[in-house]
Amino acid sequence: MKVLIIGGTGTISKHVVKECIRFGMDVTVMNRGHNNDKLPENVNLLLGDINKEEAAKELLKNKYFDSVVQFVAYTQSQVERDVRLFTGKTDQYIFISSASAYHKPVLDYPITENTPLHNPYWEYSRNKIACETYLKSVKDLNVTIVRPSHTYDNRMIMAVMTRWQYEYGHILRLMKGKPIIIPGDGTSLWTITHASDFANSFVYLIGNPKAYNDVFHITGEKVYTWEQLTNITAQALGVTAHIVHVPSNQIVKYMPEMEGPLLGDKSWSAIFDNSKIKAISQHYTSNVSYEDVIDDVISYYHENKELQRISTEYEELYDKIVELYKV
Repeated sequence: MKVLIIGGTGTISKHVVKECIRFGMDVTVMNRGHNNDKLPENVNLLLGDINKEEAAKELLKNKYFDSVVQFVAYTQSQVERDVRLFTGKTDQYIFISSASAYHKPVLDYPITENTPLHNPYWEYSRNKIACETYLKSVKDLNVTIVRPSHTYDNRMIMAVMTRWQYEYGHILRLMKGKPIIIPGDGTSLWTITHASDFANSFVYLIGNPKAYNDVFHITGEKVYTWEQLTNITAQALGVTAHIVHVPSNQIVKYMPEMEGPLLGDKSWSAIFDNSKIKAISQHYTSNVSYEDVIDDVISYYHENKELQRISTEYEELYDKIVELYKV
């Protein structure tokens, strides 16, 4: 089976590439060439920017794939471009959406694939919803939509309050004994999924006619509170976490950038029914726990000094919120 994976080096996609190779698939990765040294040796490479449509069209000329997996499309215009590029060039187009697209506030538990899509708090999620809506209207291409939830690997800091690309601030706060904000009362439940577990199920969707023109979420069954995840990290660091509870809407008042990540996602409990993917996957797993990887996560940040970035602005806002709400 010939598979084209667009992306291929991200948190989820690199594990999918490895699992496809393990299954004996003929895998081609299309990307701009960053981090390809981490790909398996027997992967074919197409170096190019999918966002440059004419150049991508030329790169794909005379090529056909049983399945195309799109990891790096975030807007409707990007999936519209993909439909132009891949109609007639593949039997199946798999779009990676997001479980954050499910209705917020959460309507009912557990969340299923039939839960309505609605997120007034996060543009990222609304864009994914628009992509899905468009793809469901496409007639000449078999589309499979996959919604991952919070999927991680052995390099990801699991924290509810961080600024993107400055995640090390969470570790530093713990090491310095500074307060850690947990939104709400700390009792909401959060599902996390290791990328290897995701890949174990995902691979059974590729080239599978039973998955054509259908929607699946793939999540683990490891459920934590944000306090538990914080304490797992603190324990691995040999420190005690000093937790402060702050209402999510008050955090957003001082940090508007947190509206999407909190009100649009992490402040709600996220509990999923995986019956649908279990019915189609012969190897659904939820084996890896955060406790299993936290030592690797900490080592990764301590060994890579360039990742030890701190946003002074963000940390000052964080401290301001703590002072207002700590008891």
